[in-house]
Amino acid sequence: MRAHGAATPGPPGADRRAEALHPAPPSGPRPRDAPRAAVVGGGIAGLAAACALAERGVRAVVFEREDSLGGRLRGWETVLSDGSRATMTRGFHAFFRQYYNLRALLRRSDPGMKGLVPLADYPLVHRDGPRDRFSGLPSTPPWNAAVLAAVSPSFPLRDLARVNVPAALQLLDVDTPGVYERLDHLGAREFLDTVRFPPTARHLAFEVFTRSFFASPDRLSAAELAVMFHVYFLGSSEGLVFDVPRSPFPQALWDPLGAHLAGEGAVLRPGTPVGSVERGRHRRFRVACGDRESPEFDGVVLATDPGGLRALVAASPGLGDAAWRERVAGLPSAPPFLVSRYWLDRPVRPHRPAFLGTAGYPSLDNVSVLERYEDQARDWARRTGGSVVELHAYALAHGCDPDAERVSLWEQAATVYPELRAARAVDARHELRADCPLFPPGGHRHRLPVGTPDPLLAVAGDHVRVDLPVALMERAATSGFLAANALLSRWGLPGHTVWSVPTRGRSRALSALARAARQPGQRPEARSR
Repeated sequence: MRAHGAATPGPPGADRRAEALHPAPPSGPRPRDAPRAAVVGGGIAGLAAACALAERGVRAVVFEREDSLGGRLRGWETVLSDGSRATMTRGFHAFFRQYYNLRALLRRSDPGMKGLVPLADYPLVHRDGPRDRFSGLPSTPPWNAAVLAAVSPSFPLRDLARVNVPAALQLLDVDTPGVYERLDHLGAREFLDTVRFPPTARHLAFEVFTRSFFASPDRLSAAELAVMFHVYFLGSSEGLVFDVPRSPFPQALWDPLGAHLAGEGAVLRPGTPVGSVERGRHRRFRVACGDRESPEFDGVVLATDPGGLRALVAASPGLGDAAWRERVAGLPSAPPFLVSRYWLDRPVRPHRPAFLGTAGYPSLDNVSVLERYEDQARDWARRTGGSVVELHAYALAHGCDPDAERVSLWEQAATVYPELRAARAVDARHELRADCPLFPPGGHRHRLPVGTPDPLLAVAGDHVRVDLPVALMERAATSGFLAANALLSRWGLPGHTVWSVPTRGRSRALSALARAARQPGQRPEARSR
């Protein structure tokens, strides 16, 4: 059942309209002995599930194939050519204030959230010149959007006058899962064409964010775009301000959280890939994680990325039924993305921001200057007089040439920050991966829910359907808690409350206008064209 934050104390500092989703009452008998649960995957979703289970007395074991925790936010030590030790990661991540469940997870080991530091502003710049920023905006919708449109050069009056108002109103009436029923058949680009959204604003306000889902706008569901707009702008008063870790991910986040889990009795097993999950002899499941070792468990949470889940289920013929297995096999993965980090022999100019979003370039999506916020990079920069710069390219072509993409990415960055042309790279690290989920038009009905045909098998991850307005890291954390709740309920144990930004449009009047713009039985674009 859901309740508004006014009735249930919300997360610290949360929007007063944040909503609580309370766990259902336990449905099964409490076992005589503490249940054993395997969590396959040590990323955000798996760590959330493990915490939620261990805190209720379940003997949880986390299996992670990599040598460190954190999933796509993990880190690993590397030695640079100058002898310095550095922690490499897979790139910049923004911890928005409306990520209530992710923050609840991190507060378990860092109650004061001292591991994060705020970035009060981050500019967005288009190759052709338009530039925007989000500092100084009101935090409460819809005034934040109104002020942005009034002061931003990306919203010229002549273009705003052309906006298809009935179609645009659909962004003010976001509810889950209803918005998917109305908009999921459309691609984000097609929807923006229907809205006649100003071209410059489209690049700066939408494309920068849609590509953060590792997809070009034509490959992202319009419903996912609408949910994103709701989460980050029109549905939440938390605004677009976010925090970043003050240290590399392991030191700031996962080492403390791992210590908390160990204190709760959980067992962490990094560097332990799981080959299959089968029926056990003495307990419900047997987890094959080596030639000789196959421990047994009463419940399992599969918290892997889409590719890992596809492979694991294919190797575990006893899991689920035919329909569920077919859905797993069809899970789409996003195109490759590239992260390039350079340790440079000279600093970038002092006024460069910690994070810059870019649009209109062939592949460059953002530039980070790590010494502006991360202590390890700051120490290196002070010692050497250089800078640590990171470049991101999302949604590259399948089968792309990694070397060519690295060269192109650097050349694009040098047009944004010309001082890079004179810099020499003391060292560099490059990560090309293709393990993120894709949310294509029409894909929502095929997404996996947390529950499976087996009540003691659950799925978690940022690819999982949870029917709440959440995205990216917050979807991963939310699904992890919900997966744990599903098992806890079967074992007669209390679950955990999860939180969400408002699950409907914030203004009843504007939502009513949006509904009035839709004819009964019609999808929104049918009337708006």
